[in-house]
Amino acid sequence: MAATLTQKIKPFLWFNDNAEEAVNFYVSIFPGAAITDVSRYGESGPGDAGRVMTMSFNLLGMDFLALNGGEWEQAPHPAFMVDCETQDEVDHYWERLSEGGQEQPCGWLRDKFGTEWNIVPAALPELLGGPDREKAERVMKAMLQMGKLDIAALRAAADNG
Repeated sequence: MAATLTQKIKPFLWFNDNAEEAVNFYVSIFPGAAITDVSRYGESGPGDAGRVMTMSFNLLGMDFLALNGGEWEQAPHPAFMVDCETQDEVDHYWERLSEGGQEQPCGWLRDKFGTEWNIVPAALPELLGGPDREKAERVMKAMLQMGKLDIAALRAAADNG
């Protein structure tokens, strides 16, 4: 049986506040394109509650992620997101890509060449999504305090209600 390949690295587009408009525009252009997931800010922010936070979408078989990340003079800003299944993967990519670069909040880093990377455990969207908004708020608050994301700490925040 052939192994299923997943796209491990995704182009990540940072927008000040018009990610939804941009994604809808891109999806309207490419045949077969689709929005695959939408997450919204909760009461903990940092964006306005109910506003689109991220949108996952697919263009011609390639997955992308768009973020309404707030005011940034370089927006829209392309970056890359690395999906990680385990803390070991998070640790590996974080340590290697941040060598000679800058660690930033919420799983972000800038490598020594100036490229932006978001190192994200697969558990994060699951912890931020779902019907339990209080749990999602606790996870968001915990994430906002982190540099490198810590899966165990995120899960603990989710469970400590």
